[in-house]
Amino acid sequence: METGIAHAKRLDAEDPLKNFRSEFHFPPETPLYFAGHSLGLMPKQASVFVEEAMEDWRRFGVEGHFEGKHPWLPYHELLAPALARLVGAKETEVVAMNSLTVNLHLLLVSFYRPTPTRCRILIENNAFPSDRYAVDSQTRFHGFDPASAVVELVPRAGEMHVRTEDIEAQIRALGPSLALVLLGNCNYLSGQCFDSAKLASAAHSVGAVFGLNLAHGAGNLALNLHDWQIDFAAWCSYKYLNAGPGGIAGAFVHEKHFQTGLPRYEGWWGHDKATRFKMQPSFKELPTVEAWQLSNPPILQLAALRASLELFDRATMKALRHKGDLLTQYFASQLQEKCGAAVEVLTPSNARGSMLAFRFHQKLLASELRNRGIALDYREPGVFRATPAPLYNSFEDVFKLTEALGEVLHGK
Repeated sequence: METGIAHAKRLDAEDPLKNFRSEFHFPPETPLYFAGHSLGLMPKQASVFVEEAMEDWRRFGVEGHFEGKHPWLPYHELLAPALARLVGAKETEVVAMNSLTVNLHLLLVSFYRPTPTRCRILIENNAFPSDRYAVDSQTRFHGFDPASAVVELVPRAGEMHVRTEDIEAQIRALGPSLALVLLGNCNYLSGQCFDSAKLASAAHSVGAVFGLNLAHGAGNLALNLHDWQIDFAAWCSYKYLNAGPGGIAGAFVHEKHFQTGLPRYEGWWGHDKATRFKMQPSFKELPTVEAWQLSNPPILQLAALRASLELFDRATMKALRHKGDLLTQYFASQLQEKCGAAVEVLTPSNARGSMLAFRFHQKLLASELRNRGIALDYREPGVFRATPAPLYNSFEDVFKLTEALGEVLHGK
């Protein structure tokens, strides 16, 4: 690929999504922001939507549940169409609620139904710690030892990621002992993306359930959860979805599981809407994923997420993924240009989203990058992660980042 700042600027000028950059606030101290895999930037419209909800609280008090431009009682329903488009689902299959690990636990209550002979959970190697804590605690809750009940994917010697055919082989090998496969469809550390449709089919072929943690997938990858026959999924919204720190999470349950008698923790927000306020003692479940809701959601968090989802709807995931692929390809080529053999890219080129994970073969301090106004992150063992987010990052951003990496690496 061509190099030079002029080329980067030309690519930006030709970018049909370039104007979305102006929809976000960039931190003054870190104008080169590549930490969208950890916390997305703030959409400018977020404060407008949050203030709108605050104003309704001031004007209407409790009646804000029914009054105002966007009453709070059905507020979460405003987000369902955009969430469905984002993850490739039906509107009845998605809901914004709780936080990610809370949603994982609620879904595991329904979908991890172990027996003495079928109790194992297959998870990825390098799983995010919270995922491991969740599945370990679920197996203990059912009386099993996680040391034997929780199984990790096994990469080939010297490899960080795991090949699809090896995962399929491991699923077949576990066979009738496998109750559940739970993967982050994009690994948080390596950035590897999994072939979720193929792996869901493999899990189902041995009688196992297939679920996804979309923390690094929602808003990053093109998803088609319904057609892929994913059983359940959960995601956070503060990373690629730019909903702010602690932003409300999301959940997906395939419609084939509605009203099938699955066990579930229940609360009044999952009760039939027509009779919810009659305060009846018996639970009447909603015929959608909303049956997994427990309580009324935080409106201010929903408002912030709505601001971001409107941008995703305008841009479309298809266009964002196209630009994301171009940005990531440019990023990888510029890393090689500026750093040469000193850098090793860990994310496989044929299975990635917008994040690149890489390590240097000599010490390079993240603090030196922060001093240059660069936001990315460092994770043990020696892994840097950086994300050119297609909604707000530019090719010029990537050029400046890799130039700075090269300069720090060579002591300039």
